[in-house]
Amino acid sequence: MRLHGIHVPHRKNTADSAPTRMPVPSVVTVPMSMNIGAPAKPVVKAGDTVKVGQVIAEAGGFVSAPIHSGVSGKVKKLDQVLGSNGRYDTTIVIETDGQQELWEGIAPPQVTDLDSFVEAVRQCGVIGLGGAGFPTSVKLKVKPEQVDYIIINGAECEPYITSDTRTMLDDADSIIEGVRLLQKFYSPKQVIAGIEDNKPQCVAKLKEAGRDLSGFEVKALPAIYPQGGEKVLIFNTTGRIVPEGKLPIDVGAIVINCTTLAVIAKYIKTGMPLVEKLITVDGSAVAKPQNVIVPVGTSMKDVLDFCGLKTEPGKVLYGGPMMGISVPSLESPVMKNTNAVLAFAEKEAAVPPATACIRCGRCVAHCPLNLSPAAIETAFVNKEPEVLKELKVNLCMECGCCAFGCPAHRPLVQVNKLAKAMLNQYNAEQKALAEKKKAKEEAEKKEASVNG
Repeated sequence: MRLHGIHVPHRKNTADSAPTRMPVPSVVTVPMSMNIGAPAKPVVKAGDTVKVGQVIAEAGGFVSAPIHSGVSGKVKKLDQVLGSNGRYDTTIVIETDGQQELWEGIAPPQVTDLDSFVEAVRQCGVIGLGGAGFPTSVKLKVKPEQVDYIIINGAECEPYITSDTRTMLDDADSIIEGVRLLQKFYSPKQVIAGIEDNKPQCVAKLKEAGRDLSGFEVKALPAIYPQGGEKVLIFNTTGRIVPEGKLPIDVGAIVINCTTLAVIAKYIKTGMPLVEKLITVDGSAVAKPQNVIVPVGTSMKDVLDFCGLKTEPGKVLYGGPMMGISVPSLESPVMKNTNAVLAFAEKEAAVPPATACIRCGRCVAHCPLNLSPAAIETAFVNKEPEVLKELKVNLCMECGCCAFGCPAHRPLVQVNKLAKAMLNQYNAEQKALAEKKKAKEEAEKKEASVNG
């Protein structure tokens, strides 16, 4: 298996920008859908007073996470807001009082064994903070004997984003404390921190912070996108390949983002759950690019007002330019897994017109999972879900390498997303037909038995 990728302009303009804490906004809007899986369920109502660290929503299922208030104030209302995914989401709108009064129930959790450790991670409300948003407690709910490697993801391969960089530089001790916890409860053969080699300060900082740890290694990896992709990182640090339809734990690996790990370690030490985010604010429309700490639920408008705008943005993104998602409104809030807010001027935001495919093969050459995006596009246009299945479109990680490298500006990654949806719908229909056929056959057998 070869794992390729692309060289993107890094544009790490804020790497040397120590985080600035933004003043508490007058209002925060906290979405209930901030993780992969079930949305959280509100446990507060309009008129309730809340404090920093207080639970305002409980986990909505096993694959879910509780939500805590990042501000003190009064719940104004529960609302429905249109998200970037095109769906309406329940939100808790809180009018802040500026006092930032801490909830009285904040206390370090009692962690004595693996089960209590995983429960503490769940109570913390932490999810994959690199952008994926998968509830971390679910990822960690595995048997220690399954775990050979734990990989700390410090790749941060997207252009512009430096929030993980600042965590590694400013909070390396918390990351190492997290490593100690993972070693204590899982006893892996090795813990590996994978960091792109364009961050030599981070490599040196973690090596120094973890110098006394046995079974811990910092690997400087080539700065090639998408180095931070889970399957890519596993292969480039361990040589193991995650098969189609399998999870990292199926090859003995757990991957955890470096900032996620730091949050866990600090929660177990202090009892303060995930209530705020360190985000990178950058892009051609931003007057003062910087790293900013904001309460979860802060609107992008408030963030951009704090940093200033040089021009009216043509597009604003959650996350980086490769896998980031455009927001429908500047009222869209900073979420748990928001690691950057990028605002681009109209010139950079404009999408070039697509032209005919010239069969150059760049999309195939650059795909880190060896897919054939041009063939997938053809099968999608022809509405051939069985061909999409053969082309293994569901392996696509939506990294955007294909679209980035396409000289014809074909919207390949967008088509891949639509093709995955088409295949999933086809699979669901086939499953329903099979179940219907099985039920009919069982009914016919039963009727034949009665008549016989």
